Amino acid sequence: MSKHKFNYKWYLKDGYPESNGLKVFGTFICGGGSTMGYKLAGFEHLGGVEIDPPIADVYKTNHNPKYLFIEDIREFAKRTDFPEDLYNLDILDGSPPCSSFSMAGNREKDWGKTKVFREGQAEQRLDDLFFDYIALAKKLQPKVVIAENVKGLIQGNAKAYVHRIKKEFEAAGYKVQLFLLNAASMGVPQKRERVFFICQRNNLNLPKLKMEFNEDAITFEKIDEGIIISKELSKGFLNNWENAKIGGSVGKFFSNQKVNPKDILNTIASGTYKFHWKQPREISKNEFCQCGSYPLDYNFKKIEPKYLIGMSVPPVMTAQIATEIYNQWFKK
Repeated sequence: MSKHKFNYKWYLKDGYPESNGLKVFGTFICGGGSTMGYKLAGFEHLGGVEIDPPIADVYKTNHNPKYLFIEDIREFAKRTDFPEDLYNLDILDGSPPCSSFSMAGNREKDWGKTKVFREGQAEQRLDDLFFDYIALAKKLQPKVVIAENVKGLIQGNAKAYVHRIKKEFEAAGYKVQLFLLNAASMGVPQKRERVFFICQRNNLNLPKLKMEFNEDAITFEKIDEGIIISKELSKGFLNNWENAKIGGSVGKFFSNQKVNPKDILNTIASGTYKFHWKQPREISKNEFCQCGSYPLDYNFKKIEPKYLIGMSVPPVMTAQIATEIYNQWFKK
């Protein structure tokens, strides 16, 4: 019998539990990692906003949302024609693009700059999109607002953004709690530390939320497919793989990892590589899915699985958070 509340190995075809009647709407929805997490926790997910048409198409295929807006969050936040459902939300959820705060990126060098990012086609400042999201929350006034971001947001000079974010949420009418959570302690086979702003509307007067997770670690050996038919590595990657230690970096990029089967997989990033420890190959689609707690029958279409999984909050991670919010704030 599993010691975990949610199964990291699952299928969309098996369906979701019965709805608890609470409604969620998402922004920056990408492949729908959070969407699936809310559904696994029993919430009704109405759909969301996504700037990238191919990604939105994948989202539509897998989730069949009631609402799907393919547009820039900046323009969406200015709308005056929202469906009535969106003014009666229990939770508004979003993961504003975070590459400018990641410790693996340029950080301060990119702050304040406009450029075209992979997350969309429009030129934009990623460090400002958080405040467009808060502006949307102020307009819709859901009971709860959740915003997820990288750990780098609470490190170094980025802490000034956290202070500003909290002030903006407070000005929008919300009490803010900030959590640093690790998916590895929440039943996900991946070390993924993320910051969550969880905000309650002022008039609700709910108790302080507690977020404590201590589920057993899930090491890579539990999902390892072993020796399989796979695409051969290029000469450069093969040479780096042969010289890498198990658990160590492959080549000069520390996030390109030769997996240690006795350890939990390091964070999956959309542009990095995870290599099998014994066979010279990238870890398989099924291995990526399980490490990201994505369903094994998810239809990625033409999008690379590791890109979507790397850009997503693991569904099981969201399901754990949503369950605690339900139990502590909504159940009574």
